Amino acid sequence: MKKISIIIPLFNEEKNIEILLKEVFDTIKEKYLFEIICVNDCSSDNSKKILQKLSSDFPLKIINNMKNLGQSYSIFSGIRKSKYKTIVTLDGDCQNNPKDIPKIVEKYFSSNSIYLVGGIRKKRKDSFIKIFSSKIANNIRNLILQDNCIDTGCSLKAFDKDTFLKFPYFDGIHRFLPALFKGYGKETFFLDVDHRQRIYGKSKYGTIIRTIKGIRDIIKVVIILKKFKKKND
Repeated sequence: MKKISIIIPLFNEEKNIEILLKEVFDTIKEKYLFEIICVNDCSSDNSKKILQKLSSDFPLKIINNMKNLGQSYSIFSGIRKSKYKTIVTLDGDCQNNPKDIPKIVEKYFSSNSIYLVGGIRKKRKDSFIKIFSSKIANNIRNLILQDNCIDTGCSLKAFDKDTFLKFPYFDGIHRFLPALFKGYGKETFFLDVDHRQRIYGKSKYGTIIRTIKGIRDIIKVVIILKKFKKKND
């Protein structure tokens, strides 16, 4: 049976946690050997208490950050503490549909040459401004990094743990995985996935600030890939 570690970063998602975990568990419980790692990024709501309560109902590994460290670090810390070599990530806001996990995972395991499978959000359910700014950032990133991914911001991905841990860590790394895997000579693949309206909570990241930071992070990735290429030439 295929083995996967599912990493879910959470920040103030108290109303979404139980819904999401039930969906994930019901989708994969008979398909894979799995662990679910929830990384609570120092939420100020009741997320920590809810996770503790749900740990008796679901096979959870819980990581509680002592301060708010961001989505990238939460994913990174979850991956470091995972026990399986195949990582699956998804957001904790219920916009990713857990029913797409098998589609992503089966494609990942369909070929030994594929090291990352990423979701492409079809009919994205976000505000016009968020979608528009994301398209601009995606176009700039793809133009410079040539990662062939039109939606690197989709959190639903399956990828190789060992390769990921070879990348130099930086805040924002989770948005550049297609470019990093491709730059390290690893094959990537992308599939259309569902995207749902956010019902509870709100987006935690400012659109303009994220776009500016994303452009700065492109420079970091260019430097990382140049160093890797120079080292391996």
